[in-house]
Amino acid sequence: MNDAALIHDVLTGERTIAVVGYSTDPTRPSNSVSRYLRGQGFRIIPVNPKLRGAVVDGEQAYDHLADIPPATHIDLADIFRRGDFLDAVVDDAIAAKIPAIWFQLDLGNIGAARRAEAAGIGVVWDRCTAIEHRRMRSG
Repeated sequence: MNDAALIHDVLTGERTIAVVGYSTDPTRPSNSVSRYLRGQGFRIIPVNPKLRGAVVDGEQAYDHLADIPPATHIDLADIFRRGDFLDAVVDDAIAAKIPAIWFQLDLGNIGAARRAEAAGIGVVWDRCTAIEHRRMRSG
């Protein structure tokens, strides 16, 4: 968990990131982080059942990770959900064969992260993708 090589790998190159808990509200962290990452060249796929059928910044929104078509390779699921939802998110990531999950700051439920790791998914826990990306660029 929180392996520096994994962090570097998922935050470099042309990557596709599924943002679970994406919000269209510009004041929400999922929106501002997604906006930053999109500006850095990442493809952002919104995942939120409240956005069913919507197209957000040119990308189709999905209810769950497992709903994303297999032809759309997801490199990372960036999670913006409360701790009590994380077990279901991990189940969804396992079903969708997501290779890496990034759990944002202060989500709680470390058990879900450990379960994802035990299932062979690379895990970053309690960190912010935008903060880590900025840190990598300045370092």
